Amino acid sequence: MLNTVAHTQVSEPQIQPPRLWMPERVMFTPAALDEPWGQEILSRLQSLNLPIEELSRNRLTGLRGESERDTYNTAKRTLAIVTAPPSSFKLSPIPPSADWQFHIAEGCPAHCQYCYLAGSLSGPPVIRVFANLPQILNNLAAYEQPGKTTTFEVSCYTDPLGIEHLTGSLAECIRYFGTHPDAHLRVVSKFDAVDKLLDLPHNGHTRMRMSVNAAPVSGRFEGGTASVASRLKALRRLALPRLDGGGGYPIGLVIAPIMLMDDWQTHYTELFDSIGEALDFDCNLTFELISHRFTPGSKEVLQTWYPHSKLDMDEAKRSVKRNKFGGIKYVYDTNTMKTAKQFFTSEIAKRFPSSEILYWT
Repeated sequence: MLNTVAHTQVSEPQIQPPRLWMPERVMFTPAALDEPWGQEILSRLQSLNLPIEELSRNRLTGLRGESERDTYNTAKRTLAIVTAPPSSFKLSPIPPSADWQFHIAEGCPAHCQYCYLAGSLSGPPVIRVFANLPQILNNLAAYEQPGKTTTFEVSCYTDPLGIEHLTGSLAECIRYFGTHPDAHLRVVSKFDAVDKLLDLPHNGHTRMRMSVNAAPVSGRFEGGTASVASRLKALRRLALPRLDGGGGYPIGLVIAPIMLMDDWQTHYTELFDSIGEALDFDCNLTFELISHRFTPGSKEVLQTWYPHSKLDMDEAKRSVKRNKFGGIKYVYDTNTMKTAKQFFTSEIAKRFPSSEILYWT
């Protein structure tokens, strides 16, 4: 059960230093170096003594290996500072997560074997950071509706917290949204390096969320990420009121992808126990519940990235779901989904009665 505890009685958890991803190769395009924010990132990376290449052209090369797996390994160790293309300034809706999505980077340093970016982004999965951040943020005003809250998701194509120590871009986004009362930012992560976000003037306009999962999923399929326990400690710190009297962030938990393995109810019950221990005080909390699904294209890419993965992508065990464009996804069947939804919604209602479930899918 969620307990209401006076803020002065709630203590921060014991903190261990976060595990930070450091690229083995850093590349800057000429266009990125021409951007003031690109120069800010350059200074940050130089202070970390990372190897930096200044490219002669606005094109990334030398990322392909002899096999798809080699290409994956090379790309995942590479950070490229580039500029967002003109097409990225035309935002796309992203229901049910938010009204709009925008991108400050593409690619992720984690190694999740179910990665939803597989098949979504073209080319080697290098982590690309956009140096024209001020233009990206200024463009958002055209999508805001005065007098009505407009939500913007920044985590569709990257984990912004996982590269924040290298870029500072997420903090800049939080500051921007803190000054826009009708625009709210939505962030989700599997990392835990939140120290430099705690005292930012977010003004309650950024909802910080952690993606969490049952132990058999997180332990087996989420390589290179912070542990679920560390993510929950980080989320607790984000939600706690600040020492200067400022409020904590609105927070959220994205339980995804929900995998209905043997004894799944037991494993997810244990996850809810851990969540309850971490969030044992009154806070502005939401849940998003996303069941595991895959497409033929993503399965093909994932099997080249993780050829020895034990991830269950047997089409015979799934139902086919078609979209309006004729594309297909493999999802759990209707009865299974109904059982799972009832379990998750009842557990959340029982344990966190003041929270809100934003959606189940």
